[in-house]
Amino acid sequence: MNEVTRHAQFCQFRQKIRSSRTYLIVGIDIAKDKHHAFFGTARGETLRRRLIFGNHIDGFNRLVEQVDMLLAEHKLEKIVFGLEPTGNYHKPLAYWLISQGYDTVLVAGKAVSDNRQLLDGRWDKNDTKDSANVADLIGQGKCQFYEQPATEVTAVRTLLAVRRRLKKEEHGLRMQIRNGLLAKYFPEMDRLWGNRLEENLAIVRWYLDPRKIVATEFDQFVRHVTRANRGLRQLQRLKAIYAAAGKSVGMPVNKAATFEARLLVERIQRVRRQIKATMQQLEKSCQKIPGYELLQTIPGFGPYISAMVLSAIGDPWRFTNARQVIRLAGLDLNANRSGKKSDASVPKISKRGDAVLRWGLYQAALIASYHNQDFFRIYSRTLQNRLGERGIKTKARVKLAAKMLVIAWTMLKNNEAFDVERLAPGPVQKRCDDNVRSENK
Repeated sequence: MNEVTRHAQFCQFRQKIRSSRTYLIVGIDIAKDKHHAFFGTARGETLRRRLIFGNHIDGFNRLVEQVDMLLAEHKLEKIVFGLEPTGNYHKPLAYWLISQGYDTVLVAGKAVSDNRQLLDGRWDKNDTKDSANVADLIGQGKCQFYEQPATEVTAVRTLLAVRRRLKKEEHGLRMQIRNGLLAKYFPEMDRLWGNRLEENLAIVRWYLDPRKIVATEFDQFVRHVTRANRGLRQLQRLKAIYAAAGKSVGMPVNKAATFEARLLVERIQRVRRQIKATMQQLEKSCQKIPGYELLQTIPGFGPYISAMVLSAIGDPWRFTNARQVIRLAGLDLNANRSGKKSDASVPKISKRGDAVLRWGLYQAALIASYHNQDFFRIYSRTLQNRLGERGIKTKARVKLAAKMLVIAWTMLKNNEAFDVERLAPGPVQKRCDDNVRSENK
């Protein structure tokens, strides 16, 4: 069963679940080794309060045996399993249930937390109560579709997560070098750090002690820490570092500091090689997914941003309109109009979506608004007569990012390359324009 069919069935389920007499609802509280299940109906009846089963095939079979017995005993026709996502512990069970053809849904952790006190008026938390809480929310239709994308999309998401972890590790190592080494032994170098990472690492590795720089001829110093001649700006920067070394107030460098410097430099170089290998593997995985090359025809969309958008959208046919796609990234506008006049409320993006996707789209909009005439025209049109407004440039690029996401979704659905004609404002874009105008009144 494909994702589009499963999503259509999920939409029907949410419409019919309230007060249904045919559904057996199984709420499951996920743990690492053992899960707790609660069995009930949409009318609030408890059929079995607790079943503890292991996170292995025998435990899964035990769960299904209990389900079959309750279906026959109470003459129920349908069943739905509900899970509260807990790390990655819920994924094997969800994958197995979906592969067996069972309807499986997710219940948001915030909804579980908010609904906990409504069960008995207490905030007490335990596994049995949590599973009943999950079942209660499913009976109200307050659940989410459990997406099970194709294997290729799952691989892309895994590689993107690996890259994010590696980039975080790289950043941490940089901060260790700057705050742990340079701050003590060569503080002037930290102010001249810049963006030449390879040169900086070479200086930290071989010339952490500024006295060693002073004792070395400038030409020899340059040849030792550089691999390519990047022109006058590079030479001026190295001259500034060389001059700063002669006036450095850094502490004396001992053997332990030299060892630490070598260790950190080698680690960060290894991480950078791993990031490069991850990106190569990511591009290979993306090549297997239709639409990857098409997305790169959008100005501002490189290999990384295209992979990010492709993995977030997955099957484009599971979205029925552009508003759903915009909500995926949390770029939809919301406002608090309770007790206020509508004209006085200030709409803001919800940020209730994929934060990484939102960041990637903003970067794409930033690049496109600088380097592409068509997107720059849209960006300039938004800024027209509004340059004095606070934060208007950021708002204009956020609006452009939402438009780029809708264009990407449309291209994936139609299997076509980027067409500048699609930049003409449509009904959804006109509504977004009205919302932005009302935001700045």
